[in-house]
Amino acid sequence: MTVKQLHSIEELHEFVGQPGKQFLFKHSTTCPISAKAFEEFKGFLSENPTSSAIVHVIEDRPVSNQIAEEFGIKHESPQIFLIENGEVLWNTSHWKIKKDAIKEALANE
Repeated sequence: MTVKQLHSIEELHEFVGQPGKQFLFKHSTTCPISAKAFEEFKGFLSENPTSSAIVHVIEDRPVSNQIAEEFGIKHESPQIFLIENGEVLWNTSHWKIKKDAIKEALANE
C-alpha cells in the first residue's frame, strides 16, 4: 500500500474530497517519536490497505497548518486522522499512534 505524500493545499483538498474512509498522517522527519509512529502506521497498512496520505510537517508546513485550521484540531506531530466525507471521525497523536489503536478506530467509526 502506497502512502501518498501531499505537498500542496490543492492536493490536500483532492485527497480529503475522495469518497470512503482514509487516513491522514502528519509526520516530522526529524522526530524519533514520529518515526516510531510512522512504523506503526505502515504496519497497520500492511495488514489493512486503506487510502492514506502523509504530510511532512516541516517541509510542507502550509499544508500542515491548513489541516489544523480546516479541521479545528490543534497541530501535533506525529498526528493521525481518520477522515470520511471531509470530516474527521477520529484522531490521535504521539505515543498513542499504535497499529492496534488505528485498527480499532477504523472498525469503530
